[in-house]
Amino acid sequence: MISTEDLTFFAMIAASPSLAEAARRLNVTAPAVTQRLRALELRVGVNLVDRTSRGLNLTDEGELLASEGRAIIEAMDNLSERLARRTTQVRGHLRIAAPHGFGRRYVAPIVRVFAQRHPSATVTLELSDSPIRQMSESWDIVVHIGTLPESDRLVTTLAPNRRLLCAAPDYLANHPPIERPEDLGLHRCLALRENNEDVTLWRFTHPTLGGATVRINPTMSTNDGEVIRDWALSGAGIIVRSEWDVARDLATKKLHRVLPQWSLPPADVVALVHARRGRSSRANVFLQLLREALASPPWLPPPHTPDGEPTMEMTRT
Repeated sequence: MISTEDLTFFAMIAASPSLAEAARRLNVTAPAVTQRLRALELRVGVNLVDRTSRGLNLTDEGELLASEGRAIIEAMDNLSERLARRTTQVRGHLRIAAPHGFGRRYVAPIVRVFAQRHPSATVTLELSDSPIRQMSESWDIVVHIGTLPESDRLVTTLAPNRRLLCAAPDYLANHPPIERPEDLGLHRCLALRENNEDVTLWRFTHPTLGGATVRINPTMSTNDGEVIRDWALSGAGIIVRSEWDVARDLATKKLHRVLPQWSLPPADVVALVHARRGRSSRANVFLQLLREALASPPWLPPPHTPDGEPTMEMTRT
């Protein structure tokens, strides 16, 4: 007999590029995943996965089990959801994918609130440097920042997010002045590699001077936003970073804006969700929590009245 646990386990195998990655997502050891997969293959009497030096590929039987298994899991989730509607309780398992830094700082607290309010539901929050790669039918909500790939999912904007050019004051004091984008060629630029974008091509727009495109030669690059921010804070060079990540540093003068009159393409915070038909109430409830938490972006300072005092709307608890 194949259990729902087997189907859920194999769905994770099918969605992972390797058994090691599947083990990480399942929070178990790689040998445990291999042993359980072999036991499953013995029970069904066929090979489900071909292991190669470049990763793993599903056999025809594995593809069948993965596709039919997803349908069965979805049907059981839908049944649980329909039963839950009769009790007005939010039930079932919610699966969320989000970027590392933004997910830790802003999505994880909302997950905690959701779990506290709805104890009959369970949640998996998967953080990665590129959550869009995990976008499959198994994920209810994918939080994404930046350029969007083609997708049949619905996209809802959660918060505006500018990309800002900035550097530490010590760096700016000890290097030539930057008066236009072309001057960046004389400076140490740091690049964040994410979402398969061309991170060495920086595009700027000025309200009166039009556009300018600069090809940088990064002194250092990384795929970790926290690392590149730390490099900039240490005076290592100039970065392009999301406002949600550097707003606090700009407010405390640890970083300064560079070329503030020139703007970069925005990278709004969005949520990708399933089509409205069949979307679970737990996903709808969590999406509403996200909207409420980010309606007034928490990384931006509260609006002030002319005399400098915060507005009443922002000071209410």
